[in-house]
Amino acid sequence: MSDAIGRVGRAAGYGISTDFGGHGIGRRMHEEPSVPNEGLLGRGLRLRPGLVLAVEPWFMAGGRDAYRIDPDGWTLRTVDRSRAAHLEHTVAITGDGPRILTLPTASA
Repeated sequence: MSDAIGRVGRAAGYGISTDFGGHGIGRRMHEEPSVPNEGLLGRGLRLRPGLVLAVEPWFMAGGRDAYRIDPDGWTLRTVDRSRAAHLEHTVAITGDGPRILTLPTASA
């Protein structure tokens, strides 16, 4: 998963936050395992049924990986002042494959 995030982002010319990323979902806000935004194919956590993960890519339009954290300890800004995007999907790994839990449902 980390390989795919990094490969797609880099191919499109985006910078990537490698200090922040996804995480496990459970009873606390952020749990193990960590889901980095860049990695090597076949070298990360083996996905297995029962895992629930937050996948959180952070892409920076300027193509650089440089950002700073504001004094509030929460706000991130790109150093080159380019736009950035962060999104999150929650994915459950099931015996039938991954199931994205945060996709909108079709209205009736």
